[in-house]
Amino acid sequence: MICILLVAGHGAVLETEIKNDSSGLYSHLEGVPKALLPGIGGKKILDFWWEAVKMRQLFSEVYLVTNADKYKHYERWATANDFPVENIINDGTTMYETRLGAVSDLELVIRSKKLHDDVMVIAADMLCADQNFDVAQVIKFFTLMKGELAIYYEMEEGEKTSSRGIVEVCANTHRITKFYEKPCPGITESRMASVVFYCLQKETLSTLDEFLKLHENVEDRALGKYLEWVINDVKIPVYGMKLPTGFQLIGQVSKAVFYQPVHSFCPSKKKKKKKRKKENSFVTLFRIGIMGNPSDGFCGKTIAMTISNFWAEVTICESKSLVLVPHPLNDPTEFGSLQDLYCISRKEGYQGGLRLLQATCKKFYQFCSQNGIALAQRNFTLKYDTNIPRQVGLAGSSAIVSATVKCLMKFYTLTDDDLPKPIRARLVLNVETDELFITAGLQDRVVQNRNYTRMDIRCAPPFWIAYLGDPSDSGKIHSDVRHRWLNGDPEVLEAMKRFAELADQAKTALESRNWTELANLMNENFDLRRSIYTDACLGPGNLKMVELARQQYGSAVKLPGSGGAVVGLCLDPEKLVDLKAAFQEAGCVFCHVVPY
Repeated sequence: MICILLVAGHGAVLETEIKNDSSGLYSHLEGVPKALLPGIGGKKILDFWWEAVKMRQLFSEVYLVTNADKYKHYERWATANDFPVENIINDGTTMYETRLGAVSDLELVIRSKKLHDDVMVIAADMLCADQNFDVAQVIKFFTLMKGELAIYYEMEEGEKTSSRGIVEVCANTHRITKFYEKPCPGITESRMASVVFYCLQKETLSTLDEFLKLHENVEDRALGKYLEWVINDVKIPVYGMKLPTGFQLIGQVSKAVFYQPVHSFCPSKKKKKKKRKKENSFVTLFRIGIMGNPSDGFCGKTIAMTISNFWAEVTICESKSLVLVPHPLNDPTEFGSLQDLYCISRKEGYQGGLRLLQATCKKFYQFCSQNGIALAQRNFTLKYDTNIPRQVGLAGSSAIVSATVKCLMKFYTLTDDDLPKPIRARLVLNVETDELFITAGLQDRVVQNRNYTRMDIRCAPPFWIAYLGDPSDSGKIHSDVRHRWLNGDPEVLEAMKRFAELADQAKTALESRNWTELANLMNENFDLRRSIYTDACLGPGNLKMVELARQQYGSAVKLPGSGGAVVGLCLDPEKLVDLKAAFQEAGCVFCHVVPY
């Protein structure tokens, strides 16, 4: 039997309430995924579920399904808790609006891992009031009944049936005779609530695909909707097992749902309520190079687009001393064990985002001192957060630096006249290249303003992005091309000229919505890049993604940055569905671009 733990919810309502809570009691939980919030005794909710299911005699494998926004949190949790990182499935979504739905996430695991076993599926962001119940007993009952199994419990007084899936169960056979997903008052008198804790036979898993084809709206792709369909419409026998315990769905309805269970189990770190000081936050969205790159550092032209899928946020507030707050994931100072430290250091190195904050502050102060800008004697606390995947060439460091500069300008009341956008862009670039020796291109800052033209985002076609699950350092992609360009290498000079021409032609294609022409130009852009950078420099991972898209599915594809990710344009909607599945099964993260 396989166990699948679902933690791909985005928790937008809960995160907003924690962030906006004026008491400051829950500030230490900002950005923490629901499943990693403290439960009973301070133990993380996911820790409880992992302890309950990690017995090898019960399950041959345990998988964890999350989203791209919170993937790094769960990857870090896995290294500290002896959970196989390769069993974390990233569904590629970064916001509530682009979520896939729990049924799609379940189907993704089964398809991408080619599972042919019975499955236990659990929503691992729910609290169980009794942490000692026996999962083995659930499996025994499932085996005895020889049918699908759903766990249910009797709702407590005050719980609303409209917030749960409600079941009617035959007392003699234990078969669920009716399922109502969040019913309106009066439809049923039952108060037996089903939670996402199911056992499904391998023969039944094929109905997931059928269900998804019938329910294209993501609102209908909840697992409760699936079970309702299986029981009421398909008439597959599903049996119920009652647990003498309750479940709390964290953050589903309002702050009360979160505050009551979590606050009572784990009091906040702050003993006294303190009014939070006023904060200013700035978000920088990352960009993808649509056309012309990598000519941006060679006096060429590019078309780049900011998208809403990934972002970096920097927050500043006044404080007694100047404090740069380490990010709990990107600048770890605490580890679960020496092995945990080893695994994290081997995978991610030693440099997180804290150096970006420090270098930006230094260059900002230097600029102001040299340009006659007197800064007030005020100290601040600076912290950052980001969900931009590392080392895939998507300008994650640039986004953090850019947001930091905006914070500093706001804090010291500097205007665009004090630090004009072209100079600000150069300042951001210099933080990376001069202070930290990070290879960086100019399109991240749009510094060549005389050639800078805004285009209407409504002319953008449905681009997609995929990136490697285990990328290498994106900076290696630049190779010796700059040296050759500075030395006047005719091949490189001609290539950069052609990159600029491709950008001009792509601008025309975008404005006329000629997607076929745009697709051809994207392919030529990659072929030209490949010719001067060579396959050895591009690396097998990038080439594999390009070949998969172009050769097998006929999609246009190119590198949107310095390597580790690809951006594509597939003109056949049916092939796009297959393309997405192929990338997921190849271990890549796939997401549809949401333009900003």
